[in-house]
Amino acid sequence: MRLFLCAILFLATTGCSTTGNKMNTVDKVDLQKFMGDWYVLAGRFTFLEVDVHNGLERYTWNESEKRIDIDFTYNKGSLTGPQKSIPQKGWVYNQDSSAHWKVSPMWPFKFSYLVVALDESYRWTAVGVPDQKYLWIMARDWRDPEPIISEAIRQLEAKGYDAKNLVRVPQQWPAK
Repeated sequence: MRLFLCAILFLATTGCSTTGNKMNTVDKVDLQKFMGDWYVLAGRFTFLEVDVHNGLERYTWNESEKRIDIDFTYNKGSLTGPQKSIPQKGWVYNQDSSAHWKVSPMWPFKFSYLVVALDESYRWTAVGVPDQKYLWIMARDWRDPEPIISEAIRQLEAKGYDAKNLVRVPQQWPAK
């Protein structure tokens, strides 16, 4: 019941439609290249993402369901805090660009998820929502985040996307 109430509140604050300030997405997303792990480096987050450390978004193409399975994991409160997980499902909404998805944290709710900036070699990306209230800057590597965040901000602002008031996500992972 608590998750249901959280989803209602989240959707009331984000909206389920693409109305509001229109935001251009990137021209094209190669879904195969986009799948995998993305470290969440900075953003303007939802109430479900407060006090996140080691934020990791994992995208997996689910061929049988023709969707993207999304798992957001993080440590709550500190780098060694309890690990939490928020599973979601995503569907490509704009088939031409694959840059506009509909994401659902739980049935029947879906919200727009826009790939608004993307490094040409898929080293980093920025994802937002149509009204620009939320923004996630993510990268394939968690180390040395500031140059990536700065470049993402530069590109977002050049497109007219609000990149102010970002919260940095502390990241510290064991050496591989």
